Amino acid sequence: MQTKPVALRQIIAAVIGNALEWYDFVVYGFLTVIISRLFFPADSEYASLLLTMVTFGVGFFMRPIGGVLIGMYADRKGRKAALQLIIFLMTISIAMIAFAPTYAAIGVAAPIIILLARLLQGMATGGEFASATAFLVESAPAGRRGFFGSLQMVGQSMAALAGAVVGMLITQSLTPEEMDSWGWRLPFLFGLLIGPVGLYIRRYLDETEAFIEASQAEIERIGLVQLWREHKRSILACFSLVVAGTIMYYVVLIYMPTYAKTQLKIPLADAFAAQVAGLLCLTIAIPFFGVLSDRIGRKPVLFLAMLCYFVLPYPLFAWLQAEPTVVRLAIMQIVLCTTVAIAFGPISTALAEQFPVHTRSTGLALAYNFAVMLFGGFAQLIVTWLIRVTGTPLAPAFYVMFGAVVGVVGVALMADHYKEEKLQ
Repeated sequence: MQTKPVALRQIIAAVIGNALEWYDFVVYGFLTVIISRLFFPADSEYASLLLTMVTFGVGFFMRPIGGVLIGMYADRKGRKAALQLIIFLMTISIAMIAFAPTYAAIGVAAPIIILLARLLQGMATGGEFASATAFLVESAPAGRRGFFGSLQMVGQSMAALAGAVVGMLITQSLTPEEMDSWGWRLPFLFGLLIGPVGLYIRRYLDETEAFIEASQAEIERIGLVQLWREHKRSILACFSLVVAGTIMYYVVLIYMPTYAKTQLKIPLADAFAAQVAGLLCLTIAIPFFGVLSDRIGRKPVLFLAMLCYFVLPYPLFAWLQAEPTVVRLAIMQIVLCTTVAIAFGPISTALAEQFPVHTRSTGLALAYNFAVMLFGGFAQLIVTWLIRVTGTPLAPAFYVMFGAVVGVVGVALMADHYKEEKLQ
C-alpha cells in the first residue's frame, strides 16, 4: 500500500510515455492512406494500402520480445529505470519516421527506414504499458487503484485525441499536394517534441514503495517457464481481456478514418472531426469507470463493456452504411468511444492485480504484448481483408463481436482484487 502522498510529477511521468507511444501509433494509422502512396507505391491502391498496414503491424512482432526483456528489467532494476529507457527508444523511432525520405527520393531504402523505425518502436513500446501500469497501480493509495490505473488509459485516449486534432487541422489547412509533400510529417514532428520532455520528467521519478519492499524481501526471481506454470490462469485472463480491448481500440480509434475515406467516401478532414468528438467523450469518461470499479469491482464493469462490445457495433455500422454522413459517423464514434471507456476505466488495474509485485511487469508484458501483436497490430489488415473477402463494409463489426466473446472468457478467468488494501 502506498503511504506517501503521490506527487503530480509521478503521475505525469508514468502517463507521458504511454501517451507518446500511442500518439505515434495513432497518427501512423490515421495517415495510412498518405504514407502508402509515398513509401509503398504499388500497382493498385489496395495493394499499396495493404503494404502500409503490414508495416504498421510488423512492429508488433517486436513487442513481445521488448515487453518481456524490458518487463524483466523493470522487475529487477525498478520501474524508473525501465521507463527512462523506453522513452529514449521511442523518441529515436519517431525521429526516424519524421525525417525519412520518401520512395521517390531514395527508392527501396525509404520503406526499409520506416520498417526499422516500427521495429525499434515495437521493442520500446512492448515494455511501456506493463512498466507504466505497474508504476501507477503501485503508487495508488488504498481504495483508489482503479482510478490511478485508469489514468494510463486516459493517456492513451489523450494521445489519440491529439493525433485526431492534428490530423483534422492539417487536412483542413493544407492542400492534398502540400500534405503529400511535407504536411504528413507535421504530426510526427509534434510528437518528437514530447520525447525530451518525458525523458527529463522521468529522470526525477521516485521508485514505488511496493517495488522497494519486494526487492528488500529478496523474493526469488522466476523465469518465463515458471511464470507460465505458476500464473497460467492470470496470463490467460489478461490475454483474453487485452484481445477484446485491443480489437475495439484499433477498429474504433485507429481504423475508422481510413474506413470512412475508403469505404464511405467521407472526406478525411470530416472523419477526423468525428473522431475528435468521440475521443473527447472517451477521455472524459474513462476515469469515471475507473472510480466505479473501485466501488463495485473490476468484473461487473468489464462484463458490461464486453456486453456492449457485442451488441452495439453491428447495428451502428449498418446504420452508418445506410446513410454515410459525417453526422452519423460522429454519433457512432461517440457511442462506441463511450463503450470503450467502460472497459478502459478498470482494465489496466485489473490486469496489474493478476500478478504479484515481483513478476508484475513481466507477466503483464507477456500477456499484453502477445494479444496486441496478434489482434491489434494487424487489425487494420484483417479488417481490410475481411471487407474484401466478404464483400460487405460491415465486416469490422464482426471482428469487434469476436473480440467481445474472447473478452467474456477473460472476465470469467480473472480474479477481482478490488477490495484488497495491499497489492501482493
